[in-house]
Amino acid sequence: MSLTEEILSQQPGDILAGLRKADQFWRALREGDLQIPNVVKENSLSLESLDCDVVISGGTLGILLAAALQKQGWQVSLIEKGVLRGRDQEWNISRQELKVFVELGLLTEAELENAIATEYNPARVSFHGGKDVWVRDVLNIGIDPVYLLETLKGKFLEAGGQLLENTPFDSAIVHPNGVVVEAGNKTIKTRLLIDAMGNFSPIAQQARQGEKPEGVCLVVGSCAQGYPENKIGDLIVSFTPIQNQCQYFWEAFPARDGRTTYLFTYLDADLNRPSLEFFMEEYLRLLPEYQKVELSQLKFERFLFGFFPSYRQSPLRFSFNRILPVGDSSGGQSPVSFGGFGAMVRHLQRLTNGIDEALKIEALNKDELALLQPYQPNISVTWLFQRTMSVKMNQELPPNQINDLLNSVFVAMENLGDDVLKPFLQDVVKFSGLAKTLPRVKPSLVLPIIPQVGLPMLLDWLKHYLNLAVYTGLYSVGKNFAPLMKNLPLQQQYFYHRWLDAWKYGSGKDYHS
Repeated sequence: MSLTEEILSQQPGDILAGLRKADQFWRALREGDLQIPNVVKENSLSLESLDCDVVISGGTLGILLAAALQKQGWQVSLIEKGVLRGRDQEWNISRQELKVFVELGLLTEAELENAIATEYNPARVSFHGGKDVWVRDVLNIGIDPVYLLETLKGKFLEAGGQLLENTPFDSAIVHPNGVVVEAGNKTIKTRLLIDAMGNFSPIAQQARQGEKPEGVCLVVGSCAQGYPENKIGDLIVSFTPIQNQCQYFWEAFPARDGRTTYLFTYLDADLNRPSLEFFMEEYLRLLPEYQKVELSQLKFERFLFGFFPSYRQSPLRFSFNRILPVGDSSGGQSPVSFGGFGAMVRHLQRLTNGIDEALKIEALNKDELALLQPYQPNISVTWLFQRTMSVKMNQELPPNQINDLLNSVFVAMENLGDDVLKPFLQDVVKFSGLAKTLPRVKPSLVLPIIPQVGLPMLLDWLKHYLNLAVYTGLYSVGKNFAPLMKNLPLQQQYFYHRWLDAWKYGSGKDYHS
């Protein structure tokens, strides 16, 4: 019996079966054997009536946007396949990113404080054979998802929103003036359908037509009690060289009911990549060395596992009118941080304002909605970073090449100060930070990247790097025209605001320390 079988079989619920079910999905993805859904169709006839302005499918993160739009005065229906409830494991984020909940009027200051389950300092960045880099106030806040979602749900319903739980999305028919959404035994006619169903949304899968992801982050972990030290965190740590054609990375955070630890790695979707069960075995094998604790000392509260795909052709462009992907459904998340709660919060203000304007002027065709999920060079440049942290199948690299490079990069950023280091650790890439950091990395560590990632990838990165500089300049100039734009028709203001948002977020100018 393996360690995984021994330990997971002792936990309540059939966790091992859940792990193996996820593995079947992971294998089907690698084999290109996932069934392509056909859930969206089109009809040329106009609808005689509509039930609401917006339907949002996917409640876990969709409730954030649903509550914000309902507060703006739009009639929103939120559909969720199960019961809308947050998970037990905290969502980690930085404090300044949470201000958007108060700014949008979704939470009071007191409610926001109540949503914070844990807070710790400092956090460590460390790579095998290198120097520990310490940072404060980065991803050090643990939000209680149960409290947060329950509070937002109450605000949403109080404002007149419609919540349909145990109502899975089935299909949608796009008409010239609206969308007919079939969910469970419900039929809802809406002006706009927002897809917040995540990476494996059936709408997104239909749009991608079986496209294989270029990058995948494989993650396993647990929350447990019994650790001798639980006051600090790890943002990204490695203590081993390359093995099994993977570089293993770890993170750890204090949690309300123990300590959460994760093992993750970046790889492609090659058929020969390891299974989640193998990766869980590696996690349990190495956890004692990582946390200086014996497995017998730990009381496991829960186990976590999954994989997060990322696509270079992102954000995803739907060919349908009146359907907008948000969050992980859009594919616009960084291939390094793999989206989720943090990415949704970061773009909540932008999406709320943009959707509000789009509804006001009926800017709901596919091209107008695509402006709400624009190209962002500061996300695209991270593809090279992801590739430098991964190893191709059958590729021979010096065992510590990835560790040596990452250590050099982070020590350089530490020497440049928090203005460079902190945004990068929060997945906000700025041209100024990159331009200062890159010359400080030893050429002997940079040159091996070329054969590792390939010249085409390097040239593609250079294009996005230059665009990062262009977007930085465009935002600095473009925001000065804001007073003049107030006198233009709403249609023209919509396009100006979308381009300004693209330049702002695409250059990392949305970051505030």
